[in-house]
Amino acid sequence: MPQQPLVPPRLIAHRGLSARAPENTLAAVRAAHEAGCRWVELDVQLLGDGTPVIWHDRDVSRCSNGRGRLVDLDIAQAGQLDAGSWFAAEFAGEPMATLESMLTLIDELAMGLNLELKVNRGRDPEALVECVLPPLLEALPAERLIVSSFDATALTQARRQAPAGRLPLGALFERIPRDWAARCAAIDAYSVHADWRRLRAPRAHDIVQSGHALLCYTANDPAAFTTRWEWGVHGVISDDPSRFAVHPPRSGDGSRSARPGSA
Repeated sequence: MPQQPLVPPRLIAHRGLSARAPENTLAAVRAAHEAGCRWVELDVQLLGDGTPVIWHDRDVSRCSNGRGRLVDLDIAQAGQLDAGSWFAAEFAGEPMATLESMLTLIDELAMGLNLELKVNRGRDPEALVECVLPPLLEALPAERLIVSSFDATALTQARRQAPAGRLPLGALFERIPRDWAARCAAIDAYSVHADWRRLRAPRAHDIVQSGHALLCYTANDPAAFTTRWEWGVHGVISDDPSRFAVHPPRSGDGSRSARPGSA
């Protein structure tokens, strides 16, 4: 289990402050920082030329003024995209962020990063890890980093490249399977990331008792989320974490930290 002094973050801004700025952009991370968020969650995948970029979808149509799949773009073509005006006119001209530019900003702002290895259909998880991990590990210390994925191959490859004490890994699930503990053990996982709507109290209790950090995505209703804090959830990934900042968990519930070195 990881031995780094990572305290599970309670509030994480989903794709940056995506309620107030275009998701997965430098602007969204700056907005998160200005709003007082200490951690952000972002997605990374590769362009066709192997450049790692901060992007969620398989293609660019939803969050830019362009069309086409990421695998068909190189960095020069991606650099021509406007990734901000779809959200609001004030963000017109916002570029697609490269991993390099994003890590520079995260480091400048001294923020924590939950980076999801996004393996869309037809893409190579091992190639993604090979390109992403070296600059990531060079840029950020373990106490400000969680790497997560739904893809077991990506997580396995990430663990091969870095020991638990250097790289906290998070296992992402939509519905947590019965063999979650074995899957986490296989990659020496630090955390379990669950869809808050599909999480159930017995499974939450099992995860927390195991010593893993338990994070829930993507919740935006703090009142509805209250029971999850009571189940022991450590943190929430939200489009607007400020909603939760004014609706803290009650004393003795999910505000506690995972046991150091036990997850």
